[in-house]
Amino acid sequence: MEVTLVRASVDDAETIWKMQLVAFQELLDRYQDLDTNPGNEQLEKVQWRFSFPATYFYFIQVDGMNAGAIRIIDHHDESPKRISPLFVLPDFRGRGVAQAAIREAERIHGSSNWSLGTILQEKGNCHLYEKMGYRQTGESKVINDRMTLVFYAK
Repeated sequence: MEVTLVRASVDDAETIWKMQLVAFQELLDRYQDLDTNPGNEQLEKVQWRFSFPATYFYFIQVDGMNAGAIRIIDHHDESPKRISPLFVLPDFRGRGVAQAAIREAERIHGSSNWSLGTILQEKGNCHLYEKMGYRQTGESKVINDRMTLVFYAK
């Protein structure tokens, strides 16, 4: 299995948006985080992200097929690089795709000075990031009575 990152452009916004609706639906159903979940976003928000300074969107491809996407914010200065969001489509989960995508993002953008947030209740996500060398910062944000975001740095 070959996992690669392929740079996306604003012309790919609708494809990424449709993919993220599928990828985040289960979490949206579980946590009902209507204001924060990418699975509840409008296309215009994804298009806006492309215009955000220092944004790099990549398709995560497995053997040449789109399996997800990752957005990196990298100002190329002393500020931390940020992953937001990272998602893998359901058919590609459980195969190390997210781990390989993070490794590739770190190869492209550098292996240190990263930040991200994830759902505390999603133990698999927390385990993935911790396995990749990320550590909780101690900062958290309660979204609702079902869900808390925790923040990581590397």
